Amino acid sequence: MIQHADDAITRDGKILILAYDHGLEHGPVDFEPNPETADPERVFELATHDAVTALAVQKGVAEAYYPYYETDVTLLLKLNGTSNLWMGEPDSAVNCSVEYAADLGADAIGFTLYGGSNHEIEMAEEFRDAQEDAREHDMGVVMWSYPRGQGLKNDTSSDTIAYAARQGLELGADVAKVKYPGSADAMAEAVRMAGPTKVVMSGGSKTDDLSFLETVESAIDAGAKGLAVGRNVFQRENPTQLLDALEGVIFEELSAAEALRQAGGDPDAAE
Repeated sequence: MIQHADDAITRDGKILILAYDHGLEHGPVDFEPNPETADPERVFELATHDAVTALAVQKGVAEAYYPYYETDVTLLLKLNGTSNLWMGEPDSAVNCSVEYAADLGADAIGFTLYGGSNHEIEMAEEFRDAQEDAREHDMGVVMWSYPRGQGLKNDTSSDTIAYAARQGLELGADVAKVKYPGSADAMAEAVRMAGPTKVVMSGGSKTDDLSFLETVESAIDAGAKGLAVGRNVFQRENPTQLLDALEGVIFEELSAAEALRQAGGDPDAAE
């Protein structure tokens, strides 16, 4: 990693990436809880929220919508991704070059690495090319570091997540996006293993407001620099309220309950 390479996608050293690559990775099923979000414009509007430091999308969505939002949204272009129709060993097709991402106006690139997959070697070599090209364009590099494959028995164990964070550092990512390993102590170890590479928590499947915010709070308290989240924002009936609360937890370091109350929610009521 290179110091300050990720400045464009951070705020006071903290990060909140709104991820919207789900249409490729998961398909239309992810839009069913909130059908309006199948329209990318809805999510670009959410990405103008002050809490959002970058919006992660694939190139087709960026081509179609980013020109209308380039003054209000920071673009993180996801270079690789594979549909949920793929049933083989975890792999991810490279769908965009760094040069094309730069032409589209991206300030950073995102790249998935499935450590432990039978395709890890090829993916790591593809990441190498992307990371080095990004340096030539002064772009930040975010690794979706997701250990996955037939050889892994538990892809969210504390040891596995710490390894995932370390891969981000070793291979040159400025930011490593990892799954929450289940406890603050385990997240702290992942942060320690990542060294100067910033660790952000993956948002994962939708949970109720308070439970989700409490997990984010735990990750921040453990040293994570923020969050990369999709479904836990755009699947909600009131995603702006959740972003307001996340701003409190991540940037103001409020407790989950306090941030939710400040955003107008009810900490005592589950969805």
